[in-house]
Amino acid sequence: MGCVFLSYDDVSGIARVPHYIEAVRSAYRQRGNGAPTAPRTSLQSEQPPGLLNSYVAILPETGVMGGYTYSAGFSDEDAWLMTPLFGAKTGRPLALIDGSVFNTYKTGAAGAVGIDALAREDAEVLAVFGSGAQAYGQVLAAVEVRDFKELLVYSPTPEHRESFAAEMGEELRLDATAVESPAEALESADVVVTATTASEPVFDPEDVQPGTHINAIGQYDPQKREIPGETVRDATYVADLRDRVFQDAGSFLLAREEGLIDDDHIHGELGDVLVGSVPGRTTEDEITMFDSGGTAIETVASAALVYRKAMDLGRGTELSFTPASEAYEGKKGSSSDEL
Repeated sequence: MGCVFLSYDDVSGIARVPHYIEAVRSAYRQRGNGAPTAPRTSLQSEQPPGLLNSYVAILPETGVMGGYTYSAGFSDEDAWLMTPLFGAKTGRPLALIDGSVFNTYKTGAAGAVGIDALAREDAEVLAVFGSGAQAYGQVLAAVEVRDFKELLVYSPTPEHRESFAAEMGEELRLDATAVESPAEALESADVVVTATTASEPVFDPEDVQPGTHINAIGQYDPQKREIPGETVRDATYVADLRDRVFQDAGSFLLAREEGLIDDDHIHGELGDVLVGSVPGRTTEDEITMFDSGGTAIETVASAALVYRKAMDLGRGTELSFTPASEAYEGKKGSSSDEL
């Protein structure tokens, strides 16, 4: 089969969380060894209101390249995620995938790789800020890389945090508790995940305990942040992609604006830690932070994963694309300028 369209139904449930984690880990290692990628390109429209976003990456060892192109907002106030996938050697189109199927899992996998690279080996208490789909994906993946005994959930809406804690506790057979304040969440947390839509810091810096690892997941806006500037300053700061930091990592950019850090505060990219170009955690009391705003690295890795599993199962609808050489030679199509 040539290029295929893979719908949500074609690939839903086709891969488990550990599969996503290993695919994303491999992709970030490739990035650490020089695999090319680019940060998000975002075009904003005021009338009609919405965003059109795109980013791309090449994963040579995986043998694929591609990325996300997606719209958000506009008149239907929803998001539509399309993932084109190409062969890295031939450039031939392999698949067009409904990216909504793995959006939560790929982001959760990136967070898990960050935890595994930077958190203490003996981490037992996970605190999550947020109770939506991204928080769900983060918790599902985090428990695959550390033997967490307890989950603490904070969300400003009591019923949201309580229902999320109950759901996670039942699904993961984990001691999950909804807490009433950020300070209570941080008091005993070994790993903290922020997966919110907050514009201002979701906790006070003095509540962060020595030895904590923080995954900042929820914000990618230069004027918004989940993490206080003082915590960014005090942490060993690792990014998913250095270029993205200067584009939309609000926690970093606002801390820099406040004079708390400078550009050299970036310890390295996650890929650098995975391949040993820079050290990860070096002491038990060190505060570490992984800033994950989303890259094509985890997207392309996840797309390749579900594509190959779908091909093994014979799923997908065949698509036909004409190579540019044939179109230029007039073998296909028309010379008309009309659309």
